[in-house]
Amino acid sequence: MTDPQQHSPVPPPPGTQPAAPANAHPSAAPGAGSAAPSAPGFAPPGPSGYYVPGQPVPPVPEPPAYAAPPGAFAGPAGGYAASAPYLPTERPARGAGLGRVALLLALLATVVLTIVGAVLAWQIGHGVGSSTDLTTLEKSLSAGDLAILTPVRDLVLWAEITSWAATTLGIWALVQGIVAIAKRRGRGPGIAAVVIAVLGPFVYFLVGYLTFAIALGASVASS
Repeated sequence: MTDPQQHSPVPPPPGTQPAAPANAHPSAAPGAGSAAPSAPGFAPPGPSGYYVPGQPVPPVPEPPAYAAPPGAFAGPAGGYAASAPYLPTERPARGAGLGRVALLLALLATVVLTIVGAVLAWQIGHGVGSSTDLTTLEKSLSAGDLAILTPVRDLVLWAEITSWAATTLGIWALVQGIVAIAKRRGRGPGIAAVVIAVLGPFVYFLVGYLTFAIALGASVASS
């Protein structure tokens, strides 16, 4: 509650300016003599070591350049040169002896032993045809009787040995040719050895059969 004895303030009459307060200082009029505003300075850190909020933050000084400790390894003066791109090293060229040996074995089994077998087949056919007549030969062949080979059993034994030798050399040439192709030690001769070794058995038996049949027919016809 207010004191009834206290007078309420009377408003000033209209058209008059209110009086300035007693503690107000007259503001300096801007003019030519007024000094330009200076840049705000940085506030010193507060009691706790942190800067006062609202004040600009001073720039962070750049860290000093790294220096190698004493005794450390120093790089070359001109720096390290750019390394050349990696290139796969080529395998040193090896000899083609492995493939050549395989080709030699294949030729030996297919050509040389085929000729030997053909010679033996001719002699066997001639010996069988000269030791029997045509009627007996037909009966023996139809019955599968191998007794007709009795007069030439020695030649038959040599023909079998030749056949097994050709088979062994052909398998050897085939395996060695495959190894030569895989190891790049005479790929061309190795491929040729494989082809000849595969065809060798067919050539051997075909030539031997035709030679035996021709010799047998010629011997029976002349007797």
